[in-house]
Amino acid sequence: MEAALLQAKKSCPFIHIASASSLRRLTTVGSNQAMSPLMVKAQQCPIMGKALHQARSISTTTPVSTVPSKPLKATAVTGKNSLHPDTIVSATRAASIVSHQTQKHFDYESFYQEELDKKHKDKSYRYFNNINRLAQKFPRAHTARVTDEVTVWCANDYLGMGRSPILSETMKLTLDRYGAGAGGTRNIAGNADLHLRLESELADLHHTEGALVFSSCYVANDATLSTLASKLPGCVIFSDALNHASMIQGMRHSGATKKIFRHNDMEHLEQLLQSVDPSVPKIIAFESVYSMCGSIGPIRQIVDLAKQYGAITFLDEVHAVGMYGPRGAGVAEHLDYDLNAAHPTMGNGSIMDEIDIYTGTLGKAFGVVGGYIAGSASLVDMIRSYAPGFIFTTSLPPAVVSGAMASVKYLKESSAERHLQQIHTRDVKARLNDIGIPVIPNPSHIVPVLLGDAEAAKLASDELLSEHDIYVQSINYPTVPVGEERLRITPTPGHSQRMIDELVDSLDKIWNRHGFKRVSDWAAEGGRVGVGMPEAVDPAPMWTDKQLGLENVVEKKQAVSNIVV
Repeated sequence: MEAALLQAKKSCPFIHIASASSLRRLTTVGSNQAMSPLMVKAQQCPIMGKALHQARSISTTTPVSTVPSKPLKATAVTGKNSLHPDTIVSATRAASIVSHQTQKHFDYESFYQEELDKKHKDKSYRYFNNINRLAQKFPRAHTARVTDEVTVWCANDYLGMGRSPILSETMKLTLDRYGAGAGGTRNIAGNADLHLRLESELADLHHTEGALVFSSCYVANDATLSTLASKLPGCVIFSDALNHASMIQGMRHSGATKKIFRHNDMEHLEQLLQSVDPSVPKIIAFESVYSMCGSIGPIRQIVDLAKQYGAITFLDEVHAVGMYGPRGAGVAEHLDYDLNAAHPTMGNGSIMDEIDIYTGTLGKAFGVVGGYIAGSASLVDMIRSYAPGFIFTTSLPPAVVSGAMASVKYLKESSAERHLQQIHTRDVKARLNDIGIPVIPNPSHIVPVLLGDAEAAKLASDELLSEHDIYVQSINYPTVPVGEERLRITPTPGHSQRMIDELVDSLDKIWNRHGFKRVSDWAAEGGRVGVGMPEAVDPAPMWTDKQLGLENVVEKKQAVSNIVV
């Protein structure tokens, strides 16, 4: 408005002598006025009146084109009654302002509400519970009222390291010494010795030459895949159908061709690989533990196919780091358990050496926040040099980095926490199976309880919280397909036998009350997602009895209780 007034003042005597406040008052349209006083005066003006009349004639007789018009060429204006060019521009702008004022603008708030209504209608709207974890009572938390406590059964702090004094004491000392924030991005004042030491620990964990820390593993996956695939000429990405949203986003941002293979289907993957020229760069992106169903990626088979068809492997170990292997490096380490326990170094001949790119998180089993990649020194340096998600993000705070490093180093040495977590997982799965509560079969630490309906899943979650003081979040579309809605339970070393009893009894009561489908009901329908499937065999757990030392269960529980509970 101010710019239009300044332009008009140059050519109009009336506007030239009027103040800005006077002109604003003249633009006010009363309830009984058809147009503003300013417009009335404009029509009385021999110059503006003609221009406005001409603008109205054009707008009512010429259809609006959706094709951008060509820029107008400047032409000389001559003659006694010709309009000055500045006057024509001012008149056109004034007419444009009037036109925009009289047209209906886009209703943004209605649009937002319509989108939310869609989520409510298909039962996929996400409700966020107020859960405040209590460090000294893990895995207990209080809700909105501090006096109302619940037992959390769905956290990703799988080992309870988030409340461990091993982390917290280290973080307090670091906070006192270095302050709260990092002070900048990694290349501007935010690249501390702590960050470099953490990356060295992570590279050592995965037997790689280098590692790079990000603000989260979502960012790590997005930044790495988008940068790498966009740089590799003509790159094609082969993606497991159940890959995490962060990887999917990275693939989209890369602009590379993407081919999706059916979950863990190696025949389908090979067919897709065969369809691409051998000389074309290829990335096979997959996970070790798929967090919503608990399945394990076939790492050895994928590595073999990658070698055969000239691809590199991108392995997401987010839900496996800290949880599997003799030092907590993940499923790839676990596959050669004894070898990696005896010789935990690069070049020992294990499958770990065959993975090109690892990604992991510091925000689940390691108990803090952040993500990382690990791979060759050149790969890490290239991502460091080109990835906007790394370059333009403030680096992790020193206290967080020191806590992560303490956790990684500790879990390289201690397996007691992951052992007890696996024992509790076995117990929960067996107890639920005994009463027919449908657990989607898998060999991992995830306990997905199938309901198959969004409304039913939310109802079960709500009643667990409101009636039994148990918090288990319902999982709906788009995290899982429609018809496969579930509760996702994650036992920890801190869940006591009493807590397990309460969980099993509460689920049994809710299933009885609402008639939710049990394993036999799913079997009668032919089964779904591995539940009640004909002639199905439950997969053997990743951790063997020998690896868990189950002959010493009592002693092991007591040892861990002194650390965690």
